[in-house]
Amino acid sequence: MTRAEMLEAWNLYLAQDRRRSPHTVRAYQAAAARLIDGADLQSWHAAADLTPADLRAQLARRRGEGLGNASAARELSAIKGFIEFARRQAGREDMAAPRMKGPRVKKGIPRPVTPDDAVGLVDLVAEDAAQPWIGARDRAVLLLLYGAGLRIAEALSLPGSALPLGATIVVTGKGGKQRVVPILPLVAEAVADYARLCPWPLEPQKPLFRGAKGGALSQGMVQKAAARARISLGLPPTATPHALRHSFATHLLGAGADLRSLQELLGHASLSSTQIYTKVDAATLLDAYRSAHPREQR
Repeated sequence: MTRAEMLEAWNLYLAQDRRRSPHTVRAYQAAAARLIDGADLQSWHAAADLTPADLRAQLARRRGEGLGNASAARELSAIKGFIEFARRQAGREDMAAPRMKGPRVKKGIPRPVTPDDAVGLVDLVAEDAAQPWIGARDRAVLLLLYGAGLRIAEALSLPGSALPLGATIVVTGKGGKQRVVPILPLVAEAVADYARLCPWPLEPQKPLFRGAKGGALSQGMVQKAAARARISLGLPPTATPHALRHSFATHLLGAGADLRSLQELLGHASLSSTQIYTKVDAATLLDAYRSAHPREQR
C-alpha cells in the first residue's frame, strides 16, 4: 500500500461516505499525510497499530512548528479519524482510535456586526466590483449569509436549479444534512439581479455562482472582496463573510427568536452550538450598558 493509495482511499471516504465539506477534506487529508510521513506508515496495519504515545509524538512535532491549542485539537481529531479508518481497512474488531485527551480550547464568542455595518459591507462590496454582474453576484452571496444565515460554502454550493428563488430554499449543510430556509424578498431579488446580469449560462446541474472565467466561484474571492470593503469602512478584522451569518443569528435572537427555531435555521446538529448566541447577545447588552449607564461614564 503506497502513501498515495492510502490518502486517496481516505479522501474518498471523507468526501463520499462521510460527506465532509471540501475544506474539511483538505484539512483532514493534510493531517493524514503528515501522520503517514511522521510515523513512516507503510500499510493500514501499521496505521492501525499506532498508540497514544505515537499520537503524542505527532502532536509534539506539530507543536514544534508553532501549532496553537485550537489547531492542535483539530489535528488530533483528524488523525484519530484516520486511525479509525485504518483499523476498519485492516479488519480490526476494535475500530476505536487510541484514547487521548486533546488540548483545552476556549470557545470564543462569535463577533457579529451591527445591522448598519452589515448592510454597508454588502453594498460596498457590490459597488467596488470590477464589473456590474460581479457586484450583483457578491451582493447576492453576502445577502444569503446575512439574510438567510447560510454558511458561505452552502451559498456557493447552490446549483442553478435553485432559480428562481421562492419563499424558501432547500440548503445542504454539513454532513449532507438538508434544511429548509426562508428567503426574504430582498435576498430573492438580489439573486435574481445576479442571474439576469451573469454572462454565463446558469445550467441546473452547475454551480449557481460563477467566477470571472465561468467556473465555480471560490470562497477566497468573496473573502478578499469583503476584506477590501471592511478596511475601507474601518471595520475590525472579525467583520468577515462568516460574521454575517453570526449577525443573522444574533439579530434574530435579539428580536425574540427562540433557540430551537434558530437551531433549525442555522443547521446546527446540537442546541449547544446555538446557545453560544445567547452569550453574544448578553455581551452586546453589557457593552451597551457600559457605554450608556451614568455610573460607567468617566
